[in-house]
Amino acid sequence: MTARILTLRTRTGPSGATTGTAQYRRPRTAPRHHGHSTSPRTGTAQHPQHPTSQRHHVAPAQRTPASAQRTRTRRTVTSCRRTTASKGIVLMVFHSEYADTADIELPVHEAVLGRAAEYGDSPALVDGTNGTTLSYAQLDAFHRRIAAALAASGLRKGDVLALHSPNTIAYPAVFFAATRAGASVTTVHPLSTPEEFAKQLRDSSARWIVTVSPLLGTARRAAALAGGIEEVLVCDSAPGHRSVLDLLASTDPEPQVDIDPRTDVAALPYSSGTTGVPKGVMLTHHSIATNMAQLHPFIPVKPGDRVLAVLPFFHIYGLTALMNIPLSHGATVVTLPRFDLEQFLKAIQDERINALFVAPPIVLALAKHPAVERYDLSSVEYVVSAAAPLDAALAKACADRLGIRPVLQAYGMTELSPGTHVVPLSAENPPPGTVGKLLPRTEMRILSLHDPGKDLGVGEEGEIAIRGPQRMKGYLGRPDATDAMIDADGWLHTGDVGRVDDDGWLYVVDRVKELIKYKGYQVAPAELEALLLTHDGIADAAVIGVYDADGNEVPKAYVVRQPHAADLTEADVMTYVAERVAPYKKVRRVEFTDGVPRAASGKILRRELRERERA
Repeated sequence: MTARILTLRTRTGPSGATTGTAQYRRPRTAPRHHGHSTSPRTGTAQHPQHPTSQRHHVAPAQRTPASAQRTRTRRTVTSCRRTTASKGIVLMVFHSEYADTADIELPVHEAVLGRAAEYGDSPALVDGTNGTTLSYAQLDAFHRRIAAALAASGLRKGDVLALHSPNTIAYPAVFFAATRAGASVTTVHPLSTPEEFAKQLRDSSARWIVTVSPLLGTARRAAALAGGIEEVLVCDSAPGHRSVLDLLASTDPEPQVDIDPRTDVAALPYSSGTTGVPKGVMLTHHSIATNMAQLHPFIPVKPGDRVLAVLPFFHIYGLTALMNIPLSHGATVVTLPRFDLEQFLKAIQDERINALFVAPPIVLALAKHPAVERYDLSSVEYVVSAAAPLDAALAKACADRLGIRPVLQAYGMTELSPGTHVVPLSAENPPPGTVGKLLPRTEMRILSLHDPGKDLGVGEEGEIAIRGPQRMKGYLGRPDATDAMIDADGWLHTGDVGRVDDDGWLYVVDRVKELIKYKGYQVAPAELEALLLTHDGIADAAVIGVYDADGNEVPKAYVVRQPHAADLTEADVMTYVAERVAPYKKVRRVEFTDGVPRAASGKILRRELRERERA
C-alpha cells in the first residue's frame, strides 16, 4: 500500500498572526533496526536491559517559530487530496505548534538531580504528616550512598528492583539510587495483594524489594510466592531486615555504570489492568527525561514552588509531575501517603502549597465538599488535573470556589511517559473541557472508529494515535501486545476517543472499548458521568453499559448521593439526564451505591462494576 501524509503545520505570517497550511510529505520508510530484531515493529522484549527489540527512529516534528508558543493557532485543511495510486490513503498528521525541545541524553537521576548542588540547603522533600525535611544536598548525597550500598550488595545493571511503598520522602532517594546502580525500578501499588505483587515480581524478574514496615507482610509473602528475591529491605525499620537508613552509612564506592539513555530502561510501571492483564511498560531514561523537557515549559515549576504529592509516585503521573519535574527545578515536594481529604486540606494550608497536580475525584472534592470551607487554601495558584476525563462544569466550579484561574488539564498515558498534551499555564481563556495542545516534537492522528485505516480531520471524533520521543520502548516480554499497541510506522494507538478543534485543542471523549452501543448509536460514559456530577444531589457517579430484556445495551448509572440528598430517587436521576441529552443518550437504569471504584490514578474501574452486574 502506498500513502501520502497530510501534515498540518503552522507558520507565522507577516503580521505576526499564525496561519495553518496543509502539505503532503512522503511517508517514512520502514523503521531501521540495529543489532538483533525479531519483529518488523518492536520485536520480542525479554528484559528491560537486554531486549531483542529495537527502538523506532521517530523523526521530530518540524520546528516552528518561538512566537508560535504564545499564539493560538487556527489550522485549516486546504488541499486534502487522495493519492491516485491503488489503495492509496491520506494520513492527516497533526503537529505541535511549539518550538522543539531538546532530546535529554542523560540517565534519569542526572536529569532530575543534576542541579542538586545548586539548590543546596533548599528543602527538596517534606513529609506532610510530620514535617521531616530533606534538603537537595541531602537527597543527592543519600541517593548516592544508597546506590553504593546496593551495588556492594550485588545489585547490577540489568537487575530489577521493586519499589513497594506509598509516597514518602525516602521514595525518590531509593528510586534514583537504583537507577544510578544501573537497575530498572518496577513501581508497585501499595495496596497490591501478595498474589498480585508476586505476579509483578515474576513478570518483571525483580530480584530486590524495597518496602515499608506496614507493608512488609505483603512483601514477604509475595517474595515467597515469586521466588528469586535476593533481599527485602525497608525504608523505615523492621526486625530482621536492613533499612535504607542503614545504607546511608555505607563507605562503599559509588557505582560507575555505563547507561545508554536511549535503550536502558529506568522505570517499569505496570499498566492499570482496567482493560486487560497488567503489563510492564518499558520507559527508558531518554523517554522519561525528554518528556520532562517537553512538559516543563508549559507548567513551569520553579524554585520556591511548593507542590503537594498526594497522587502516588508509583503511577507515572505522580512519578513525572510530582517527583521528577519539581525536583529537577528546585521546587519543594510535600508528600502524603494517601488521599485523606482533611489531611490533604490541612497540608495545603499549613505548608502553603501553591501548585496542585490532582485527578478528577480530588477536583470533585474541592468543588463540592463542605470541609473545604474550614481551611485557608489561599496559597493555591493553580490546579492541574489529569489521569481521567474532567468535566468542564466541574473544573469551573472548583476554580470558582478556590478563586483561581481555570483548572488546567493534561493528557497522556503510562505508555507515553506520560505526557502528550497540556493546557499551558500561560494560556488565556482556554476552551472549557480541553486537555490541551500537542507538546513539542509530538505528532497525532485521529483514526476513524468505523474504518481504522481512515484518518479524520478537525472536528471529527476518532481514536487518538501518537508518535514522539516519549513513547515507550514496548511491553516487557509481550511482543504481540506491543505490536497491537504500536503499528509498523511507530504510531501508538491509545484506545482513547478524541477530537481536535480548529485551534488545535484536543478534547478526549472516552475509551474506545468503553463506548456504549445503544441501537447503533455510540454513547460515551464519561459524558454522562460529567453531566451527573452537575446535579447538586450527586457526589459521584459512574456509567457502564448493561443489557436490557431485549438484548439492547443501555446506559446504567451508579450514583453516590450527597449527604443532604437522601431522598434522591432513580426517577429523579433519569429525568435530570433525559432533559439534557439526546434521546439515545438517556440513562435507563440507576443504582445507588456507597462509592465508585477507582484506581489510584482516579480512573473509574468499570471492570469492577461490570463484574458486579454479572454476579
